[in-house]
Amino acid sequence: MAWDIESVGDELLACEAERRDREPFTDDWPDLDLDTGYAIQDRNLAKRLARGEKLIGVKLGLTSRAKQQRMGVHFPFVAWLTDAMILPAGDPVPQSRLIHPRVEPEIVFVMRDRLEGPGVTCAQAMDAVESVWGGAEIIDSRYRDFRFKAGDVAADNASSGAFVTGPIGLPPSELDLTLEGVLVEVGGQILDSATGAAVQGHPGEALALAANDLARRGHAIEPGWIVLTGGMTDAVFCPPGSAIGIHFTNLGSVHLSGGD
Repeated sequence: MAWDIESVGDELLACEAERRDREPFTDDWPDLDLDTGYAIQDRNLAKRLARGEKLIGVKLGLTSRAKQQRMGVHFPFVAWLTDAMILPAGDPVPQSRLIHPRVEPEIVFVMRDRLEGPGVTCAQAMDAVESVWGGAEIIDSRYRDFRFKAGDVAADNASSGAFVTGPIGLPPSELDLTLEGVLVEVGGQILDSATGAAVQGHPGEALALAANDLARRGHAIEPGWIVLTGGMTDAVFCPPGSAIGIHFTNLGSVHLSGGD
């Protein structure tokens, strides 16, 4: 069929509701570029808000070299967070509403001040942060085998699924985020590790990137918003029965169960 912004947006929402994956749209619509993908993303945000979800922040995707190499994409993406994506601490991964969830560790910001691009620097971005948290994002994709191009993944809200934050929030002045470490434990074994430097050299650079990218789209990062700065390591699968621990140097641990 001939795809357009409306039909792709509707199909992605239907895939999410039905836990159904599909081939990327760029197979049939090669002109689905990044800007068109963002137009679809914004259109679907309006649909989410109309059905009662609340906008609570933004997330970045593919900010680390490990993630970019894994997905074959070479620059970060910005996408929306709504309250429907919050996973309460202690709850299992919601397998019943996700297709093929994967878990990745994130450094998370809660914003004190409005941050509006263009031209935002890392230092300016960090000055607008109220607190820093450890967290985990449960990414999902409406594309089979996580195969996509830039326009596909932007349209799909950068593979959004759910997220959970850890028990400790600290002022940014108390942390060296380039050195904040994380260990990813699966089934009692450490499978991966990284520091905050994996996220664009410093997670504040990812925050500045988000503010500047959103300005191009007519948006700003608002006070009180949550910002997920992107996976520090490659993501790990989280099937039913799995147990995952995300352990930060100073920001505590996040424990996730794959559920039944």
